[in-house]
Amino acid sequence: MEEVDVIQLGERQIGRYVVREATRADAAGARSVMLDTFYQEFGYGYDPRWHDDVVDMDTAYFDDPRQALLVAALDDEVVATTSVRADGPQSPPHAPWLAERYPSGTTAQIFRVYVRREHRRRGLARELVEMACRFVALTPGYESIYLHTNAAIDGAEPFWRSVAKEIHDGRTDPDHSPAVHFEIPIPVI
Repeated sequence: MEEVDVIQLGERQIGRYVVREATRADAAGARSVMLDTFYQEFGYGYDPRWHDDVVDMDTAYFDDPRQALLVAALDDEVVATTSVRADGPQSPPHAPWLAERYPSGTTAQIFRVYVRREHRRRGLARELVEMACRFVALTPGYESIYLHTNAAIDGAEPFWRSVAKEIHDGRTDPDHSPAVHFEIPIPVI
């Protein structure tokens, strides 16, 4: 695999919030946002089959230059997260053709776009996703940006429809996950 230089994304000010690439010092705050989302928003809690990156952020994000964890912070408190991983969708639970179309290694999958409820509707998720796409554009080896979402979560589907193109609506597929699958073009930088 090609050696990748460390990407410097800088930071953006969104009102009183700072949006930037996370450091190891942000791990506990980011983990808190993610776990709270699993338990309070999704209602199913932590599952080690799907959430191992939340426990081992060093391996998932900080030790791999092709992957990134991004945060939005207010007064040094992490209130929102987004991540990029070099993983395509897994089958199961998703349809096999999706795993073939978006293979691990060349697919940048956007994960963990979570904003604490009291900080929503301030443009944080949109800025985090734009920064994640810039990271992908600056990182060699990626050919596509993929994500899937749970459309049952309030606001998730309309948000993704505003920034991405639907590839497949899994709610129509009784044999696989009911997630809605999207693609975002890699920006030209």
